Amino acid sequence: MELHKFRDAEALSEAVAKWIADVIAATLKRQPRFTIALSGGSTPERLHKILAAAPYKEQIDWSKLHIFWGDERAVPFQDSRNNAKMAFETLLNHVPVPAAHIHVMRTDISPEQSATEYEKILHQYFGEKGPSFDLVLLGMGDDGHTLSLFPGTAVVHEEKVWVTSFFLKAQDMHRITLTRPIVNRAARIAFLTTGPKKAHALKEVLKGEYHPDLYPSQTIMPQAGELHWFVDDAAAAELS
Repeated sequence: MELHKFRDAEALSEAVAKWIADVIAATLKRQPRFTIALSGGSTPERLHKILAAAPYKEQIDWSKLHIFWGDERAVPFQDSRNNAKMAFETLLNHVPVPAAHIHVMRTDISPEQSATEYEKILHQYFGEKGPSFDLVLLGMGDDGHTLSLFPGTAVVHEEKVWVTSFFLKAQDMHRITLTRPIVNRAARIAFLTTGPKKAHALKEVLKGEYHPDLYPSQTIMPQAGELHWFVDDAAAAELS
């Protein structure tokens, strides 16, 4: 695990954008495509806007990117809470990724159907063994959740299916999410964590005892890939 610390969210976003561009360029020298899973939340919005502007808009070979999502709220695409909507507004409407390479988690069908359909798409890309995504971008909530793996939910312990859906009582909505088995096969996983409200959870996830039911982000441990935590000083305040 590599920990990268920055003074604030802006410096972090700038550094992560450069890191992603470099990773994409290096990977595309070895293979014809780059698969990336985006995350929702507020932290990636700034990152997306940096990637969608010069110099990265010109540097990155967007035609070879294949876009996925880590999770989605089962709300219509037009709803401001929809993760895909945010990604289109801040990134995908501004860069030339072919439409056929963009795989949203559908919210115009039942969450169960959506999860089944998404898993089928992933099986077209990834085999039963070996690496999955080239890069998975993740956030972490104040409560230590990541993806839609929330404290105390059964999905935290999912071992088989790659995508699932469930009703999250605390938010009164269905969620669709990738699960630990497929995410932990990624070549690279990067957590972006900013702000003082994340400080306690970050300390517990990185330094505390293993309690995945309390801090589901602890379950994200790549089998053979790299794990990066990009954090700002405020989020790292409780790390000694």
